[in-house]
Amino acid sequence: MEKDLTQGNTLKLIIQFCIPLIGGALFQQFYNIVDTMIVGQFVGVDALAAVGATGSLNFLVIGFTLGLTNGFGIPIAQAFGAKKHNLVLNTITNAVYLCIAFAIVLTTLMHFTTYNILEIMQTPSNIMQDSYNYIIIIFYGLTCTLAYNILASISRALGDSQTPLKFLILSSVLNIFLDLFMIINLHMGVRGAAIATIFSQGVSAVLCFIYMWHKYPNLRFNKGTRKIRIPIVLNLLKIALPMALQYSITAVGTVILQTAVNSLGSAKVAAIAAGQKLQMFFTQPMDMLGATMATFCGQNFGAKKYDRIFKGIKESMIMVVIYAVLAFVFMYFCGKYLALLFVDSSETGIIADTQSFLVINSTFYFVLGILFVSRNIIQGLGKSALTMLAGAAELIARSVIALIFVNYWGFNAILSANPIAWFAAVVILIPTLLIMMKNIKKESLETI
Repeated sequence: MEKDLTQGNTLKLIIQFCIPLIGGALFQQFYNIVDTMIVGQFVGVDALAAVGATGSLNFLVIGFTLGLTNGFGIPIAQAFGAKKHNLVLNTITNAVYLCIAFAIVLTTLMHFTTYNILEIMQTPSNIMQDSYNYIIIIFYGLTCTLAYNILASISRALGDSQTPLKFLILSSVLNIFLDLFMIINLHMGVRGAAIATIFSQGVSAVLCFIYMWHKYPNLRFNKGTRKIRIPIVLNLLKIALPMALQYSITAVGTVILQTAVNSLGSAKVAAIAAGQKLQMFFTQPMDMLGATMATFCGQNFGAKKYDRIFKGIKESMIMVVIYAVLAFVFMYFCGKYLALLFVDSSETGIIADTQSFLVINSTFYFVLGILFVSRNIIQGLGKSALTMLAGAAELIARSVIALIFVNYWGFNAILSANPIAWFAAVVILIPTLLIMMKNIKKESLETI
């Protein structure tokens, strides 16, 4: 159901809104992890490395679509907070049109460039074909990815974080069964894992649409709200494109870093693949708290309730740091055992490398948490272009490590790349957020 975040206890609202988002994100990461686990355990280490070698390229494209759809949700949230119903409908319609256009362009682009990109990334020859077979299917399913993410973004913008979760849980369970069937019974290898992921996400999108269509009759479009409106399109792109590009700029750094990892051999690729999958899972609560703050700030900014924004920022920062400390403690004591989910116990080198990755990165999760929350707050306030600078800082940090320091320190340089990139981004985001808060406070005093 729709939820107004502009009134009521801020901490309670943030937590209530965030919990379903965390659940959805964890399930989404869960079936990504299941893909990797089943591939690693039933197909082999090379297959695990093949899937892992595409991770940064996957993030480059899927991250762009995620930033795009999240960005589309912000003008919807602002219109909803301002109680402008027709503007909400018009914005949703034009956002959907833009998603269709981007799905066509991105799918076509990746069809012609994916293999060449994998070659440029120095993907090891023994895993090259499997890497391509896996990632090209993921890219052919971009329509499913965009469909689910825009529906989820619309739901969040209206204060409903529970609807996408319900169908994501169902699709996650479906994905697990399809993984097992296609890999173990049909012997489809990495292709089976990719098909299972896309099919499951498509099912989630269809069910989410059907449910929203019947549950929210006030969202059904009439003739006046189905038109393409250029000012709305431009506003959507103004906010969403910087967010999408910010994801992609960050992802370019991970692609360059992955190229350096690939040069160290398939065993190191497998270790980083396992570590990254686990890290994505355990950092989702921080990421989703950030997504919550984008909607929370978007609605309250539209309603001009600035005091609530300030209070929500303080509460979210405290929560994310507490979670980061708890996650580090868990990784420190359990990282070795988590690595066993992906490879046999005989792969001692891969297990040790995965554990090192998890422990070193989790030491700095508090920085990553602050990054997630501050970036989303800035985006929720409609200044998404400013976050591109932070993305550029991450790109530069990872690129310098990959192009220079890996030559001297090898795998140890790879382990330090993410924390250094996170610090580089936060150095830009925190002063930006403080300046914005100062300006908003000044504006709120002038309106009294």
